[in-house]
Amino acid sequence: MKLEITKPCDRALLSLDGLSVGDAFGQMLSTCARSARRVIERDGLPSGSWWHTDDTQMAMAIVEEMMDHGQIAADSLAWRFVRRYQADPGRGYGKGARMQLEEIARGASWRETSTAAFSGRGSKGNGSAMRSAPLGAWFADSLAKVVTESWQSSIVTHAHAEGIAGSVAVSLAAAMAWNTRMLPLENARKAIWQKVLELTPAGETHEGLRKASLVPFEMSGENAARILGSGFLVTAPDTVPFAIWCAIRHLDNYYEALITTLEGDGDCDTNCAIVGGIVVLRVGREGIPPLWLKYREPLDLDFK
Repeated sequence: MKLEITKPCDRALLSLDGLSVGDAFGQMLSTCARSARRVIERDGLPSGSWWHTDDTQMAMAIVEEMMDHGQIAADSLAWRFVRRYQADPGRGYGKGARMQLEEIARGASWRETSTAAFSGRGSKGNGSAMRSAPLGAWFADSLAKVVTESWQSSIVTHAHAEGIAGSVAVSLAAAMAWNTRMLPLENARKAIWQKVLELTPAGETHEGLRKASLVPFEMSGENAARILGSGFLVTAPDTVPFAIWCAIRHLDNYYEALITTLEGDGDCDTNCAIVGGIVVLRVGREGIPPLWLKYREPLDLDFK
């Protein structure tokens, strides 16, 4: 890890690089996920530009929000999400996200749209988790702030307790990946699991994380996904436990982390975005295969 990466903004940008490369990589190989290793070894990967999805678009909005304000202001973040959606709606946004963002653009309050989703239950989807690793990186100096700021970023679109829990868990894993980066691998793994389980709100997502913490790292990604889920349901409980397991399993190897994640199939771009945004905080930007970073579509960050 390069020592000059010390400021919150530097950490967030590092996590965003890991997230966005993971997002584009997962999207590109989603149709051959379980055979991704063979595809890469046999044919290699196409040269850029690797297209990224709404995962990266919304993560960029979060980073921009923190760059401008140093924290999450939900009203401001909601409009950043809307502006990015309106500028480029073809990024793979889910139906629920599209409906909410279009309603906000027409003048509705995000408080109304977020709580009204799914017949008033709010969304328990994985959309707030997919974008939250850079937030954990930014606030890594205070896990209490990681929890509160992650909650604040989630409720703009995901009012359901499980949607919030997924965001909190990913943010915590990212923060702890940074905080333990100098520890031996096994010590770092234990510390990350400890804090994620301690501080993620109780519920279905937390129960999935507890189960994931017991899955041996010798198990294949495919079999771990059968036990934990890998995002086929596009919910936080069905996505976050597997993604965090993959990240902790290959905490010191970005390449293997993403390959293992793809072996689980499911919501490939989101899974890989979560994993990439966490693992890069231990291995550094130099841990991303250089060609992958080169081929990733340029990011259009916009902040003051």
